[in-house]
Amino acid sequence: MRTAVSILTLALSVHTTALAQVTPEAKDGSETVAARTDIAVWPSANSPAELTDEGTEAFITDLMGHMTLEEKVGQLIQGDISSIRPADLLIYPLGSILAGGNSAPGGDDRAPAAEWVALAQAFREANAARPGTSIPLIYGIDAVHGHNNIVGATLFPHNIGLGAARDPDLIRRIGVATALEVAVTGADWTFGPTLAVARDDRWGRTYESYAEDPEVGVSYAGPMTLGLQGQLRAGEPLAPGHIAGSAKHFLADGGTVGGKDQGDFAGSERDLIDIHLGGYPAAIDAGVLSIMASFSSWNGVKFSGNAAILTDVLRGPLGFEGFVVSDWNAHGQLPGCSNESCALAINAGIDMLMAPDSWQALYINTLAQTRSGEIPMARVDEAVRRILRVKIKAGLFNPERPVEGRLDRLGSAEHRALAREAVRKSLVLLKNNGAVLPIRGGARVLVAGTAADDIGQAAGGWTLSWQGTGNTNADFPNAQSIWAGIKEAVTESGGVATLSPDGSYADKPDVAIVVFGETPYAEFQGDLENLDFASETPLQILRQLQAAGVATVSVFLSGRPLWTNPEINASDAFVAAWLPGSEGGGVADVLIGDADGNPRTDFTGTLSFSWPGNGTGAPLNRGQPDYDPLFAYGYGLTYAATTEVPALSEDSGVATVVSSLDRYFVDGRLIAPWSLTLEDDGGHNRADLTGEAASPRGVLSVRTVDDLAQESGMRLAFTGGDLASTLIWGPPVDLTRQSNGELALAFRYRVDVRPTGVVRLAVGQGGVDATSILDAAPVGEWRTLKVRLSCFQAAGSDIAAVGEPFRLSTNGGLTLSVSEIRLAPNENDTVCPRELPAFQPAAQ
Repeated sequence: MRTAVSILTLALSVHTTALAQVTPEAKDGSETVAARTDIAVWPSANSPAELTDEGTEAFITDLMGHMTLEEKVGQLIQGDISSIRPADLLIYPLGSILAGGNSAPGGDDRAPAAEWVALAQAFREANAARPGTSIPLIYGIDAVHGHNNIVGATLFPHNIGLGAARDPDLIRRIGVATALEVAVTGADWTFGPTLAVARDDRWGRTYESYAEDPEVGVSYAGPMTLGLQGQLRAGEPLAPGHIAGSAKHFLADGGTVGGKDQGDFAGSERDLIDIHLGGYPAAIDAGVLSIMASFSSWNGVKFSGNAAILTDVLRGPLGFEGFVVSDWNAHGQLPGCSNESCALAINAGIDMLMAPDSWQALYINTLAQTRSGEIPMARVDEAVRRILRVKIKAGLFNPERPVEGRLDRLGSAEHRALAREAVRKSLVLLKNNGAVLPIRGGARVLVAGTAADDIGQAAGGWTLSWQGTGNTNADFPNAQSIWAGIKEAVTESGGVATLSPDGSYADKPDVAIVVFGETPYAEFQGDLENLDFASETPLQILRQLQAAGVATVSVFLSGRPLWTNPEINASDAFVAAWLPGSEGGGVADVLIGDADGNPRTDFTGTLSFSWPGNGTGAPLNRGQPDYDPLFAYGYGLTYAATTEVPALSEDSGVATVVSSLDRYFVDGRLIAPWSLTLEDDGGHNRADLTGEAASPRGVLSVRTVDDLAQESGMRLAFTGGDLASTLIWGPPVDLTRQSNGELALAFRYRVDVRPTGVVRLAVGQGGVDATSILDAAPVGEWRTLKVRLSCFQAAGSDIAAVGEPFRLSTNGGLTLSVSEIRLAPNENDTVCPRELPAFQPAAQ
């Protein structure tokens, strides 16, 4: 019996206690369901024997014999580069670092690739300089659609598009290319493949899922793992240019009720296995070196603390011999735990705790818990052995890095050609009435829609930053927008292409291609209450062109199927292009024919998610009772086989106004359920922004003002002399997840008259001093302020019940224009001013 197995046997003694702590019975609405497992019903898998070969295990045993307790515990902790410096490793023997979605060298997410290489080298050098046993770091990063954190990298379509391609060999080749681009910048490990089976498209991470049916993930998990890592070989590390993978998020992250991110999967063990286990056995069989546990829960029990799943199942019938890493501070959500302390997660089977900003205190507390016996030494040794096993197999004990720094391989022509192939294969033709497609190469083509020439919108979330916002085409050197690809194809065939974002034209075109869809988002901000696309501008453009007798082709960019019946009706052809990435030319390869109008490439993509017939967002998955989609799973037209789509109902079925957790005052409108109130010592008045309004004593007035568009902002005039406040209020909402995700209260502002008193900005009860920020701002210039929710929480706000997401108060004079009040991601551009208690009311 291998040493690892004997250690696992010893560690099982802690599971009875841990299981009792985290597996209470929970209700699924009709019957009581326990989040417990019967390992006999789970399928079998096994990590390859090459992962645990005799030589590797002997080396680990010898190495662990030289390690101190401090060094062992350090292996269990991972810190983010935004909060750890290379010099810290001279003191703290951490096992890993990561670069999170908003983390970059110097906090610059547009940092050149050479700075990423230098950063990796600086951390490795500091780690090697620490006295004691020499254990290399493992450095992880989210390379989820190519090496998406790096300017100039190849960006492949997101998984939802790759799922439509139904091409396992394409997936393998994408894995190979991604691994090489990650390796040249100095990282060792990617947090992928994502094997989520998204069952509710309202989930903001639906686009990270290959399909609603596990069959696609099953066929892709092995090829992607082999592409990233290569074939494991006994006694040898991964081949140069390959990196460690991490299958995620284990388990059922795509099955939460209502599509709520980090929510609860309320289902049976049978459903957990049949639907959500999906590609994990295939990834394990292919040798995936790590698995990331899910934020989410099963019948109320968080997976990050569920020993039955992480140990009894994963290390039992599933035979996994790599290590388990938690998600971003996920351990802090477990009962009795905080971000800084969580023995429960380790005892349940988490081998490495992702503690981006809490790593220092977590290390100290975990060390103390091990010394006290709260975390058994056998459990620590098991985790260390698994982590060392992966580090050895990843080649980290070998100082040579033959591909690191070879930046010519980043975004290479070969990789971009592969991404373009993936775009072609991912496109799904939903409608082609009158055979308007393919477009004759010599035609006069109008290209409309603001998304047509926006590579950032085509790339979506997880692009240079976590949410993928704020990117311009200049951030994507050598990439090609959809417009640029169409122009190139049309011009080469003797036609004329014209870009007109608003759809206007001087000379009537033969055909118009309108490119539109969702703007970038990731988790939290991507969650929806329904699937009604409900964007007025693209529909107006389509109907305007339709009324003028211009044939219209819609290219719809989205991270999920959405109810778009009005847009489909206003289009002769409709193409689901998903989030294609950096190679927009792949769209033109299929849409634009040759000079005679013959196809250059036919459509091959088919839906891996059912397209909804209404906008309510109720789960819609093949095989469920009363399955009635507009376009079924597997649907996709081709030029060789097409059918006419009749006029569709334009009743979305969405009966109520959607409320918003994270958008408060946008485009000059208060977003439901939020209201605006003006307060002074005389009481409060509600303001609807239809005209000028004032507080009861006239100390504060408000009127609309132009910013990004006409009347898109509001001008707040405080006369001074008395305390006054403007606040946005509504029913209390829980912003705990948003605070954990380091989202910030953000708004655009323009100082028109500088403050003469103290200015307090608050979310709920907690407030900060904004005086110096506003006093230093140039008068008359629009700027953006972003204050992290965690700062308001530290100042006393109950983030779990926020009824006032925005309150601005002053006891002096101030004239301030504000707009676009919302929550926004921390893209290394947030501040945390000093805490400021609430003003006391004047004595009467």
